[in-house]
Amino acid sequence: MSDFIGRGAAELAGLVADGTASAREITQAHLDRIATTDDRVHAFLRVDVEGALAAADAVDARRAAGERLPALAGVPIAVKDIVVTKGIETTAASKILRGWIPPYDATIVTKLRAAGLIMLGKTNLDEFGMGSSTENSAYGPSRNPWDLLRTPGGTSGGSSAAVAAYQAPLAIGTDTGGSIRQPASLTGIVGHKPTYGAVSRNGLIAFSSSLDQAGPFARTVLDTALLHQVIAGHDAADSTSLDQPVPGVVDAVRLGGSADLTGVTVGVVSNLAGDGYESGVVEATQSTVIRLEQLGAKVVEVSCPHFDYALAAYYLIAPSECSSNLARFDAMRYGLRVGDDREASLESVMARTREAGFGAEVKRRIMIGTYALSSGYYDAYYGQAQKVRTLIGRDFTAAFETCDVLVSPTSPTVAFRLGERTDDPLAMYAADLCTLPASLAGVPAISVPCGISDGLPVGLQIMAPVLADDRCYRVAAALEASMDTPVLAAAPAL
Repeated sequence: MSDFIGRGAAELAGLVADGTASAREITQAHLDRIATTDDRVHAFLRVDVEGALAAADAVDARRAAGERLPALAGVPIAVKDIVVTKGIETTAASKILRGWIPPYDATIVTKLRAAGLIMLGKTNLDEFGMGSSTENSAYGPSRNPWDLLRTPGGTSGGSSAAVAAYQAPLAIGTDTGGSIRQPASLTGIVGHKPTYGAVSRNGLIAFSSSLDQAGPFARTVLDTALLHQVIAGHDAADSTSLDQPVPGVVDAVRLGGSADLTGVTVGVVSNLAGDGYESGVVEATQSTVIRLEQLGAKVVEVSCPHFDYALAAYYLIAPSECSSNLARFDAMRYGLRVGDDREASLESVMARTREAGFGAEVKRRIMIGTYALSSGYYDAYYGQAQKVRTLIGRDFTAAFETCDVLVSPTSPTVAFRLGERTDDPLAMYAADLCTLPASLAGVPAISVPCGISDGLPVGLQIMAPVLADDRCYRVAAALEASMDTPVLAAAPAL
């Protein structure tokens, strides 16, 4: 294995900046790692070898010219294939977009390129971001580097697997109901869902517009914060983008690195525990709460009663928005077209294309959402779910009046076996029990490794008020600094 593989993003950027290594050498090492491991992991849908090396050469030229490089210049990154990339096929892991080459970059990608990051390729996901295991990809599932028979989580399972497998030190995911945090937990890495609107959604293929949010993956809290700092900020091209300063997430990590949480009040959410939670996950979480107390934090128990209804509310709101957003895939403008002959009607072409192009889970959610929005049912289903969403937001507001952050398990279980839940949608949906409340309320939340259960990683979720992402990072950094060894010391199955 190359000397560059397994090193953190901050360290690699330092090697490029001081001339110890070139961006090309680092990029080639990660491309080689992908070439020798991805036949087993299947983290990537496509790898852009030529584009990555050209971008690396551009960074090296900037340094040779005496230019002061951005903080992460020369560092390779993997990007979830729901993020639009100019000139590179973007499919959202769906057959309906197979072969589509976007004519523009998402705002996130524009920022990554400007910051000198090297995009290695596009990672696998559950189709259109719908799922919890990456098994809903039209191109086959990704696998967990800890155990290749298990899921790396979803929907950003390709991105989490790439980072855990040392194929990339950084990755971009998106989180609608937990799709950054849950995969981070299941693969033993760090993943952060920023405050809703803090990172531009321009150029993200929409699933649920009031919930979708892009965010960073990395193997350390500092690397996660550095990437967060690159992609966050107001974007006039996104009407939901917040015109607010980016929280000082990197400074918060450095503060937390002292492993001193004196003056911080941590609320343990009593509603995110109990039936359905594996004992090993509960034990790891309880041990971590004790550790936070030893670091100086004041720990209290908090009840958020409406969190119990988050799963039901989410699976009305998200499918309703999905049924509206996915109506644009009509076979008329781009993507797949089936039955395109002179005798076929417009309706027939649309129907045949959607039948062939959408997978089972996408069809299920479109039908649920269309029903929930239909005349006579809108108020009873979608309207009621939005009222529950408001109540969940009020639970957070009340909790943050007495606590600086809230904590819970990130996932009720460790990584489950591929195929174990594919015939039981409700069991699959339950994988997001812990992550859904923060998504519905739009508050920031991070998953950080906190222990091992049955040889597999467990993540702790840390939630904070809107635009207080820095609190998540401070507590996560303190926890990370207090641990004797990182949870992810290697990719065990590779």
